[in-house]
Amino acid sequence: MHAHAHGAGSPKQVLKISLGVTLAYIALLVFAGIRSHSLALLSEAGHNLSDFLALLLSLVAVYLQSRPASSTKTYGYHRAGVLAALVNAVALVGVSFFIFYEAFRRLQHPEHVQASVMMWVAGAGVLMNGVIALLLYRSGGDVNIRSALLHEVGDTLSTAAVIAGGWAILATGNNWIDSALSLGIAVLILWSGFGIVRETLNILLEGTPRGVRLELVENAIRTIEGVNDVHDLHVWSIGSETHALSCHIAIADIPPSVSERILRDVKASLHQTFRIDHTTIQFEHVECEVAHGCVMPVGESAGHAHHHHSH
Repeated sequence: MHAHAHGAGSPKQVLKISLGVTLAYIALLVFAGIRSHSLALLSEAGHNLSDFLALLLSLVAVYLQSRPASSTKTYGYHRAGVLAALVNAVALVGVSFFIFYEAFRRLQHPEHVQASVMMWVAGAGVLMNGVIALLLYRSGGDVNIRSALLHEVGDTLSTAAVIAGGWAILATGNNWIDSALSLGIAVLILWSGFGIVRETLNILLEGTPRGVRLELVENAIRTIEGVNDVHDLHVWSIGSETHALSCHIAIADIPPSVSERILRDVKASLHQTFRIDHTTIQFEHVECEVAHGCVMPVGESAGHAHHHHSH
């Protein structure tokens, strides 16, 4: 559970402000794009819509993390955010294909574009994205905020490209520049859409979380004193931020008071190295003949260890 309670600079506040501003800007882009016949502005609207959804998801994730689990939804509502992300991402892929179609159509029949409107609106966009990025950067915070920040930075770059394009159209009178820009933006939307689809499907299919390597997790558990063997190891994501792990660990025939220490060490290691907090660990005692490369723990449990010299 991440509870952020520090006033106006809190991630929740910043995300809400960013959402409002982004929505207003999308409306401006659509209006200006239709008025100036600029497909680049309309595709920027699509691109900003992808940001709006990214910000919305970040907000939903921050909100869902604070909602308690219930008896019917024992994991809380993390997957709801993941499902929403998947639906949005598929919609974005659709938007990008529409822009591709429209851009190719316009390349064959170029329309007259009001480049000055393009430049003004894009200029406003660079300013807005810059301010949002700064706010997000200052609110610090979790991965949700970081992903929203990356989006804003990417946006500022593509909006800057629209300004350059507007200037080029004014300088050369080539209206096809507008369509070329739109194609570039559509590729950006498609790329971010596919990225989200891949990540959300991985979560829904209980795949190993992005950035977590199973063999490293296994090695980390194996290196803990008292652990003889690890098997049936699973790591998956409940939400985009919450990872869970379950495994069976073979230990020597020792009393629970001693095995408690092993459990604490395993949990601490998983928390520090992989940020995995939701663990289900089952201890098993395997006779030494069966366990692979079993090393009997000597020391604190020496009194309880039954030494099998049958190797």
